[in-house]
Amino acid sequence: MRGSDSDALKKMAAIEAAKLVQSGQIAGLGSGSTCKFLLEELGRRAKNGLEFFGIPTSRETKKLAKEQGLKVLPAEKAEKIDIAIDGADEIDPELNLIKGYGGALLREKVVASKAGIFVVIADESKMVKRLGKKGILPIEISKDSYPGIIDALKDFKPALRNVNGKPFITDSGNFILDLNTGKTDLSYAERRLKKTSGVLETGLFILMASHAIIGTKRGVMHLRPKNAHYEAINHGNVS
Repeated sequence: MRGSDSDALKKMAAIEAAKLVQSGQIAGLGSGSTCKFLLEELGRRAKNGLEFFGIPTSRETKKLAKEQGLKVLPAEKAEKIDIAIDGADEIDPELNLIKGYGGALLREKVVASKAGIFVVIADESKMVKRLGKKGILPIEISKDSYPGIIDALKDFKPALRNVNGKPFITDSGNFILDLNTGKTDLSYAERRLKKTSGVLETGLFILMASHAIIGTKRGVMHLRPKNAHYEAINHGNVS
């Protein structure tokens, strides 16, 4: 899929998802290329009277939200988030996700876990039959624990994420390791990783998304967990 085609599908999904945010709500604002379109649409709606507070999942999202004139709050200021909308790197038919290719997975998971409704948006290329298709599972780790974690997880062939030859540092001041999942059972991997000292969070978002909005060449599709097929819906109202 060409970049322009992918962007068109992402924009379709983002515009549809923006309809779900209502005045008076607190909304989690995700990170990544699809969420840029979401912020633009929410900015347009805000100019037409939509009033809500956004909880950014990254510094970049905060910057973009402010550029759109949106009101933002830090996650710690919100005991409950009405709705969170975020992208994903992989989405399976149960709406389980792999996230973190953009490096904001810890903050994204904190916001998603606080949300009454967690909606994932993406283009159709992110749909997979089984998580792990791309073979990469990001995890966020404490910098101080790096040497020990590398040894403890050596069977996952962990690779320290780098940018311009230097370790990538998350907004929370941590490292990202990209694990080679191969044919590993990801449920087992999640349990093992959670028990590994220094692992702060994984990119597995299991049983968290309540709704997915997917941009496809056939139009915008809405999915619910346990739907192994697309269900066409003509507008953004959640039934």
